[in-house]
Amino acid sequence: MDVVIVESPAKAKTINKYLGKGFKVLASYGHVRDLPSKDGSVLPDDDFAMAWDVDPKSQKRLNDIAAAVKGADKLILATDPDREGEAISWHVLEVLNKKKVLQGVDVERVVFNAITKNSVLEAMKHPRGLDKELIDAYLARRALDYLVGFTLSPVLWRKLPGARSAGRVQSVALRLICDRELEIEAFRAQEYWTIETDFQTGSGSPFTARIVNLDGKKLEKFDIPNKETADDIVKRIRSSRFTVKSVESKPAKRNPYPPFTTSTLQQEASRKLGFSASRTMQIAQRLYEGVEIDGETAGLITYMRTDGVQIADEAIAQARTVINNEFGEAYLPSTARIYKTKAKNAQEAHEAIRPTDLSRLPKHVARALDEDQRRLYELVWNRTIASQMESVQLERTTIEIEAEEQQIGLRATGSVITFDGFLRLYQESRDEAEDGEDGGRLPKVSRGDKLGLKDVRPDQHFTEPPPRFTEASLVKRMEELGIGRPSTYASTLQTLRDRTYVHMDKGRFVPDDKGRLVTAFLENFFNRYVEYDFTADLEEKLDKVSAGEMNWKDVLRDFWKDFTAAVGEAMELRITEVLDRLNDVLGPHVFPDKGDGTDPRKCPSCADGRLSLKVGKFGAFVGCSNYPECRFTRQLTVGADGEEGATGDRNLGVDPESGKPVLVKSGRFGPYIQLGEAEEEGEKPKRAGIPRGTSAANITFERAVELLSLPREVGIHPETGLPITAGLGRFGPFILHDGVYANLKEPEEVFTIGINRAVDLLAEKAAKAKERAGKALRDMGAHPQDGKPILIMEGKYGPYVKHGRTNATLPKEANVQAMTMEEIVALLAEKSGKGAKKAPAKKAKAEPAEKPAKKAAAKKPAAKKPAAKKAAPKKTAAKKPAAKKPAAKAKPRAAKQAD
Repeated sequence: MDVVIVESPAKAKTINKYLGKGFKVLASYGHVRDLPSKDGSVLPDDDFAMAWDVDPKSQKRLNDIAAAVKGADKLILATDPDREGEAISWHVLEVLNKKKVLQGVDVERVVFNAITKNSVLEAMKHPRGLDKELIDAYLARRALDYLVGFTLSPVLWRKLPGARSAGRVQSVALRLICDRELEIEAFRAQEYWTIETDFQTGSGSPFTARIVNLDGKKLEKFDIPNKETADDIVKRIRSSRFTVKSVESKPAKRNPYPPFTTSTLQQEASRKLGFSASRTMQIAQRLYEGVEIDGETAGLITYMRTDGVQIADEAIAQARTVINNEFGEAYLPSTARIYKTKAKNAQEAHEAIRPTDLSRLPKHVARALDEDQRRLYELVWNRTIASQMESVQLERTTIEIEAEEQQIGLRATGSVITFDGFLRLYQESRDEAEDGEDGGRLPKVSRGDKLGLKDVRPDQHFTEPPPRFTEASLVKRMEELGIGRPSTYASTLQTLRDRTYVHMDKGRFVPDDKGRLVTAFLENFFNRYVEYDFTADLEEKLDKVSAGEMNWKDVLRDFWKDFTAAVGEAMELRITEVLDRLNDVLGPHVFPDKGDGTDPRKCPSCADGRLSLKVGKFGAFVGCSNYPECRFTRQLTVGADGEEGATGDRNLGVDPESGKPVLVKSGRFGPYIQLGEAEEEGEKPKRAGIPRGTSAANITFERAVELLSLPREVGIHPETGLPITAGLGRFGPFILHDGVYANLKEPEEVFTIGINRAVDLLAEKAAKAKERAGKALRDMGAHPQDGKPILIMEGKYGPYVKHGRTNATLPKEANVQAMTMEEIVALLAEKSGKGAKKAPAKKAKAEPAEKPAKKAAAKKPAAKKPAAKKAAPKKTAAKKPAAKKPAAKAKPRAAKQAD
């Protein structure tokens, strides 16, 4: 018997079918060991020795693996084909060696790029040993992330209470978001004008041209700065006659994009499907591990963590066959397209993400997938097929026009697609603007033709600030800078949200005050470690480790030497020094100019106080320098209306329907939205919670009104005729139908979800509940009294009857198939009756107290137990004061750790 170790149970089930008898496939459920979350897990003074810990769940699985390996002929480690997969295999092997169960057992490593029968069987023919360089790269990254987190985070806790953590890649990603916000805040709009002219040709076909030259000078973007200048040029154009100076037409082509890598898949799924990076990877994981189609379980796409763009020769051949069959010979290039990866580290450059079988068209597998899986599979299939299709053929035309009497030059450009090529199947979302700006087809004109002037249009424009990052654009920027790696993007961005350093607004990252404070601190006191070039250079060194070009401990030593020196300097800083520096750096954000010439840092509560940053138990805030005489405080940022208040409460505006003010208020459990104030004693104004991850300081009037409008009716369920509502609850956004809740991924979905998506989510929730409930052994039909279905279910502790929310266990001797409806109804009635008797029993407190006493008197052994119980309260009472002392002593220690 050979034992095969994979990562997930779904993959184990599928591969077990492929391998058949003679193999036992077990799942490790991902990583089995990790560095404990405490000091001392990595010891730089002991040559970076690392102490690994096995959690209880993994321990049970490792015991099962060890038991299976005992007596096995061979252990085959078949975890994922990347650095993390190699590390998991190494961890499993290390644990099994410690358990001493590998004596006489051969150990092999195989990798599957796709979970299909052919791929698995072929991989089994080519085993290898563990890749030491990949494991070293994993150890280096894990040690670096641990050392940065557990060395830098305590500095943050001491100097910036309320800050939660700092990470090697996380901090740099946060800096990107904060730097973009600074650009937006510093942005000042600049006015400029453009002038378009409509011309009429002799044949009667009109077209539009734009002024590009004036008085022998090429016009730049801001050369027409105001209306006066534009009006003057318009007058000159109107008084001129125009002639065609030249016409140039030339063919052009556009080639398709390569197949998806991890980052390009995340970017395009974000733009086209609205998926977050983590959601994309979750769905891709399921498609990779396999779904059941026509009675067979097969993986639908290749491995989804890759930076490679090349695909296998057989896949190219299959794609060309599909193109010829589905689109015709005209869409098939004469030779296959070969793409080369740009990844610096060839060892980690696997095949691109593609369907495992390109003859499986999206329409063929749609019924086996849920809606999100179908959409992502279609995206991957379309991109892969399009990458092998013919180029788009274009004709680009440029007409140069000049005034006869004045030095005025205009230009008309246009392009026409003469053959759609790959665009017939796939267009990347970022190309849509590019295709739409080419002006279309121009009329046929010749040099020297006279043109008739129809109209002149001066248009005013203002420059716009750079947009905030979406997940797609942030992943792209990180990839361009060489920060992080494909497998880390999703978790990095999620960490920023979980730490409440950022929140999402209309799908874009907005830094919260806490995030800006952390970034400002790191930039001022640990600047080198949040520099883009430094982080990218470190990533390159780690890639060299996995390529076998550098020793991983040398990389750690070089990093640790300078890093510890920087940490030592920061620990010497006094909090007042830190706050003074941050007051200067964040001044424009925390103390914005009021525009009336007054000092933005003057305390609004007392005469001579000055506002500055303060830190408390729950983080940073703004307070008065005259504390404790003046107790004015506010959040870091002022309200949308510019008002400041000691409690942080602010008025956002007047609700148009009720005429009441929309208020942001601070409560015991945090900020919330309230409509008006209580007019009578006992009256409770309408309130709405603020979604998790959204800063109260950034709530706008429009969003507050939306929140107060919840719950929102999505529509009527087509099957039950009952309403489906969407709202925000204690555990996040949800939809509700007939007492059944289903969670939503993002708060924004509460306002956008439609009836079809809501019905699908409820169906998924019901299917999962049914799966958890177990297999139905027998359908008894409808209950004779209320018509609700009665099912006999397979339970963990034996069969039971399910009727609505009532579950009744069947007697051990009961024959499931022989039971009658009368017996079942009686069993349910008995169960319901027992439930009904329990309520009044709670009121009669004397009865339960007497019954145990009588039993105690009847049985001697039982009599001792109550006696012991009576004595126990006395001991507990005697120890109460003593119990408080350790708690009191523990407080200083806890405070010391948090400082």
